Amino acid sequence: MAMPSAKGLFHRAIVESGSMLRAGSQEKSQALADLIVAELGLNKATIDQIHALPYQQLVLTGQKVLRAHTPPPVGGIPNFRRMADLLGFAPVVDGSILPAHPFDPQAPAVSANVPMIIGTTLNEFVTAINHPEYEDMTPADLEKRVASMFGEQAPQVLAAFRQRTPTASAFDLWSHIGASSVREAAIAQAAAKAALGAAPAYLYWFTWQTPVLNGRPRAFHCSEIAFAFNNTDRCETMTGGGADARALAEIVSDAWIHFARSGNPNHPKMPHWTAFSAGQVPTMIFDNHTQLINNPDGGEQRSIQRSAET
Repeated sequence: MAMPSAKGLFHRAIVESGSMLRAGSQEKSQALADLIVAELGLNKATIDQIHALPYQQLVLTGQKVLRAHTPPPVGGIPNFRRMADLLGFAPVVDGSILPAHPFDPQAPAVSANVPMIIGTTLNEFVTAINHPEYEDMTPADLEKRVASMFGEQAPQVLAAFRQRTPTASAFDLWSHIGASSVREAAIAQAAAKAALGAAPAYLYWFTWQTPVLNGRPRAFHCSEIAFAFNNTDRCETMTGGGADARALAEIVSDAWIHFARSGNPNHPKMPHWTAFSAGQVPTMIFDNHTQLINNPDGGEQRSIQRSAET
């Protein structure tokens, strides 16, 4: 979307839990490369020897350097506002292939006429897939974790998230809070796209909760992919199979197909999907009851944005 060399090569774009608004910098990329080269025992005079090194050595060395020099996510949760920095290896703004940050401070004019679907899952990277003990998180544990991320703004953040889901468990609230920056980036990307006043953007939130592993994965990162391709039975280890998953897959996959064909995801099996507008933040909620809701988490998003500003 932001590369002039790709102009005209595609006509629709779907961003699934990947709204990285800013790319990396050449300076940070160069610093990371210098650290890896030094760790390998090479220098400018011997750099050609890197071609003879085993692939596994390069991978392990890169991982070692990243662990030592990349700050860990606060509270163990990745923040999409700083995703390029947290990734370490990332696309960089070089002024040519990538002339500017993809969607910050504005959307790229080079792809203004390309319609987009943009969305995230409810729980993203914060799940209990491999940790049944997370389900036993107490309210005190939750407050401590939120305070580690938001400091003195933690009570306001907790109140905002509790207001939308008052019966949610402590871990569910922690998961919603932890995934909120991924959703925030998607909203920002859709807003930037809409501001161009050209092709539309359609925003979704995939909230369907898988029953596998006693429901611990929730709506995890990548969980919507089986639905987009309408193969939930083939992916039963992710979806559990079953009628509910198949019914939702019919809706999601048809939306993706209609969008690919026409740039408009609407079809008779689902509610009308309104194109994004910043004033209303229309969001298609994909779940057992699929519905369009305007700004469903507005209070939550305002709370984390105020915390980021402070």
